[in-house]
This record gives sequence, structure tokens and C-alpha cells, in this order.
Amino acid sequence: MFKSQLRTLLVFTLLTSLVSSLVACGFHLRGAADIAYSSVFIQGSTLVISKNLKKTLNTNGVKVLDSPSNAELLLELVGEESEKRILSLAGTGTVNEFELYYRVHYRTKAAGAELWSPVQTVEARRDYTYSDANLLAKQDEEKRLNENMHSDVISSLMRRLAALKKPL
Repeated sequence: MFKSQLRTLLVFTLLTSLVSSLVACGFHLRGAADIAYSSVFIQGSTLVISKNLKKTLNTNGVKVLDSPSNAELLLELVGEESEKRILSLAGTGTVNEFELYYRVHYRTKAAGAELWSPVQTVEARRDYTYSDANLLAKQDEEKRLNENMHSDVISSLMRRLAALKKPL
């Protein structure tokens, strides 16, 4: 009887100290991006991230409009690039490592502004080892790395949009 109470007290103390240390260190879950604009019109499109970008904007409380007339911010997706480079070769001439790149080029314009911002680029890069012996596994790894890069680019783009301030 006494051992079970001691064990319960020990577990409670341990959990309390763990939660206290997380709170004390400043840890908190990432909340919604605080974007100054409430509506966005996305002009142009990319093959990969357009749909997920719209979904992310909607999740963060930003309306994605179908026409630029009432939008507070215009976002033009100028283009995207996916690239796969050989990073290293084995002594026999076979590929050891690949490097994957994914870039999205965009520019923005506030509703009343005359000029577009300069074209900016958001980029993600990943390296991975390659082996012909594990062809299917390496193809799956490459696919997952590409999906991860797309998510990273959307997150970076959201942070950049959150940094934009409304003109006075």
C-alpha cells in the first residue's frame, strides 16, 4: 500500500518537474502565423505548392480570394524549380550521393501600392545517399525528402508573409 502511494507521488513529482521545465525554458507550440493582411489573391501558380499554400493561408485566418479586386495583398508565384544534382561519385563511377533543390520565386504587392516587390526566392535543399541495391527504398526516400522540402518552403514563405507590414 505504502509503495503504490510512493510510486504515485514519485510519478506526479516527475511529471510536474518535466512540465515546469518545459514552461520555464520558453517552450510553446507554434501557433498561427500573424499575417497583417486578412485577404490575399494568389496570381500565377506552381505545380506543387499552390494548393497547400492556399490551405495554409486559410488555416492561418487569411482569405484566399478568386479576384484581385478586394485583396489586401497580391502574391504572384513567378515560378518554381526542382533540381537533382550528383553530389559525389564512388571510385567505380557510380553515384554515392544526390543533392535535391526546390526553389519558389515570388513577389508581393500591397493593395494600394504602385510597384511590386523585387522577386524573392525561397529555397530548400537536401542531401541523401544513393545505392542501386536499395533502389525502391531510395526512391521512396527521395519522394519523402521532396515532400518535406515543399513543406519547408511553404513555412518559410508564411514567415516572410508574416514579416510584411501594411503600408500606412
